[in-house]
Amino acid sequence: MKNFKKLTVAALLASSLSLSGCGYNTLQAQDEQVTASWSEVVNQYQRRADLVPNLVAVVQRYAEHEREVFTEVASARAAAGSVQITPETLNDPNSMKQYQEAQAQMTGALSRLMAISERYPDLKADAMFQDLQAQLEGTENRITVARQRYIQDVQGYNTTVRQFPTNLTAMVFGMDPKANFTVENERQISTAPTVNFDNGAAPAASGAATGTNTGTATSGQ
Repeated sequence: MKNFKKLTVAALLASSLSLSGCGYNTLQAQDEQVTASWSEVVNQYQRRADLVPNLVAVVQRYAEHEREVFTEVASARAAAGSVQITPETLNDPNSMKQYQEAQAQMTGALSRLMAISERYPDLKADAMFQDLQAQLEGTENRITVARQRYIQDVQGYNTTVRQFPTNLTAMVFGMDPKANFTVENERQISTAPTVNFDNGAAPAASGAATGTNTGTATSGQ
C-alpha cells in the first residue's frame, strides 16, 4: 500500500514537471492575462457608452435641431451595445472585427456630436458640457491604454502558442491564437486621442481603426 502511494506521488510529480516543462503553466497564465486585459477594454468602452445619454441631453438643450446627429449617436450606441465578445470567443476574428467596427462607429458619432459645440457658443461654455467633455477625454485615454495592454498580452500569448515546443502543448489542449486589434499605423495605438474641439475638428480615436488579426498587431496597414 505504501509503495502504491509512493508510486502515485511520483507519477503526479512527474506529470507536474512535464506540464511545467512543456509550457502549459505559461500558456495558462498568459491566457488569464489576455482575459483580464480584454475585460478592461470592454469596461472602458462601456464607460464611454454610459456618458452618451448625458452628453446628448446637454447638447439637445442648445441644439435641438441637430436631430440627424442625435439619431446617429443613438444608433451607434445601440449597435455597440449589441455586439458582445466573451473570453471564449476571443479567438474568433469575425467577432472581434464586428466589435471593433461597432466601436469605430460610436467613435465617429461621438466626434460629430461633440463638434456641434463649435456652432453653439452657449453650449461650449456650459459647465456640464465641459465636465462631460473632460470625462470623455479621460475615457478615450483609458481606452487607448487598455487596447495597448491587450495587444501586448495577445502578442505574448500568440507567440507562445506558435513557438516550438509550446505549440505542441497548445495543440493538445486546444489553445488557439487569439484575435487582436489592428491599427492603421503604430502612432494611432501609441498616442491617446485628443478630445479637443476648439478648432472644430474631431480627431479619430484609436478605436476607429477596423480589422482584426490573430497574430501580432501590425502597423502601416
